[in-house]
Amino acid sequence: MAKARIKLSSTDEAKLTDICDQIKLISERTGAEIKGPIPLPTRKLKITTRKCPCGSGRETYETWQMRVHKRLIDLGADDRALHLILKTPIPKEVHIEMQIIE
Repeated sequence: MAKARIKLSSTDEAKLTDICDQIKLISERTGAEIKGPIPLPTRKLKITTRKCPCGSGRETYETWQMRVHKRLIDLGADDRALHLILKTPIPKEVHIEMQIIE
């Protein structure tokens, strides 16, 4: 049986869990088999910059950090469930990839 693998990533963890909950609710309503959401390791992007760009004075630094949260969902490839998932509104902060696996 074919499966749909859904990869979700976002910098906003609350919106990511909201979309995962919506996908779980759709799979429960349609009776599709679901595994997940499986939390993948959070990617931390760090950038260190100098506070004073002119070069005079003390050397003080600031560190900026952005976290990218990821989830993985395996869903039984039910046509009705996939159609409903594609119709759900997804915020622009959330990046979604779908892949059909045999």
